[in-house]
Amino acid sequence: MENTILTKTDDRSKAKERAGVEAEVSRGTMYAIGVTAAIIGLWGIACFIGGLVSSGGPFSLLKGWALAVTGI
Repeated sequence: MENTILTKTDDRSKAKERAGVEAEVSRGTMYAIGVTAAIIGLWGIACFIGGLVSSGGPFSLLKGWALAVTGI
């Protein structure tokens, strides 16, 4: 009878350990995805500012974009 109780307790603790590890891995993955998204967003902002600077301003950028899209 004692062996059965000890085995059940041991199985429960192993299940809790696995759940804890899975939660930590999941949390780490969420942080990695968040950091990646932030880097991509900053890169997009940097590209937009670079386009504004190289085109000569927001109106020139819009004009150039419209010409590129329409093909005129």
